[in-house]
Amino acid sequence: MTYATPERARRIERAIAPEVRDIDDDRSRTRMDREAAELRLAIEAQDLVALRGALNTWLSLVSTAERAGGVDQ
Repeated sequence: MTYATPERARRIERAIAPEVRDIDDDRSRTRMDREAAELRLAIEAQDLVALRGALNTWLSLVSTAERAGGVDQ
């Protein structure tokens, strides 16, 4: 995801970072990194159902963090 400024990307990164290890399970794992205004989530999953579940979870978390931080405006 690319944000208008590195600060906005950093705010989202900080908001969702605690979830990275908590959400990982035996069927999917997520890595997160940020470079300037770009935030990347890499999701690995054992099957399509696990991938869809992980994607839905992370997209929801990012969306919530953006709304809470006023980033989506």
